[in-house]
Amino acid sequence: MDLLLQIKQRAKKLNKNIVLPETNDDRILKAADIILKEKLAQITLLGNKQEIIKFSQKMDLENIEEAIFVDPFDSKNKEKYGNLIFELRKHKGLIMEEAIKLAENPLYLAATLVKNGDADGVVAGAAHSTGRVLHPALQIIKAKQGINVVSGAFIMFFEDKRVGDNGILVFADCAVRPTPTSEELAQIAICSAETAKNIAGLDPRVALLSFSTKGSVQNEAMCDKVIKALEIAKSLNPDLKIDGELQADAALNEFAARRKSAFDESSVAGRANVLVFPTLEAGNIAYKLVQYLTKARAIGPILQGLSAPMNDLSRACTVDDIIDMVAVTGIQAMNNE
Repeated sequence: MDLLLQIKQRAKKLNKNIVLPETNDDRILKAADIILKEKLAQITLLGNKQEIIKFSQKMDLENIEEAIFVDPFDSKNKEKYGNLIFELRKHKGLIMEEAIKLAENPLYLAATLVKNGDADGVVAGAAHSTGRVLHPALQIIKAKQGINVVSGAFIMFFEDKRVGDNGILVFADCAVRPTPTSEELAQIAICSAETAKNIAGLDPRVALLSFSTKGSVQNEAMCDKVIKALEIAKSLNPDLKIDGELQADAALNEFAARRKSAFDESSVAGRANVLVFPTLEAGNIAYKLVQYLTKARAIGPILQGLSAPMNDLSRACTVDDIIDMVAVTGIQAMNNE
């Protein structure tokens, strides 16, 4: 877990302002209390200040008062952030009354705070589905210029240090895009390489996964999509170490890569540290199986491709998961500057 300590140390130096909108969840307040105590980040909490402090005192939390508080129902906040939402969404037919109502929604308000420069990032999802978190992220924060697909990556930590790079792999997309096109798969690969480099400190070696290795299976709909994604990714980033289509064993195991004739001319086969799955269902199933069968630790989903970070949590997240994601979000905010 040395990398997690490094991530926290980097986040502490950056001291970014991260919004936690789900203040009715005790895990969020417990995490915020630890983050504020250890000065891992500045924290903005959404809700009535007195009610949040009263709730925190019942849990014997001592540092919550150090947070910044923004009340969604304060008239000044509704007017200020409602106006911004209206300006951002009026071309979609949103009227002012609806914009004001959205400003009362903690997830939309959190995204709007970031859009307005009043905070650096958001961590949510402890009490909301991924879809509920994604809507304000896509509608308010929006994708980076040149990116038309947002995706979700997990950094996987393994006890076996022979896996990936010293026990670290990045999996994507495990959270957002159900059936990416070749163009979207290429963008997911490039964004995942950036996550591996900027967050995990890896020299990314990206494998585009399939059930075929270098033409061992002919399938236009599934295998050819991955082959085309490889061509597009190389054209977008010629310096990226990327290969495909590769089966998982050919991506991770040198012996399998050699036996399947994928090793000699590849800088990735047999030594990949970033795995890009062809569909969301494959990625989501894979990370959860790996997490529970190997006791690997999964940090994510780290949302990729947004113009500013708004990250999702599992509704089964622990306090430690929230703390880790806040640290990751702080680093993402620095990389987006």
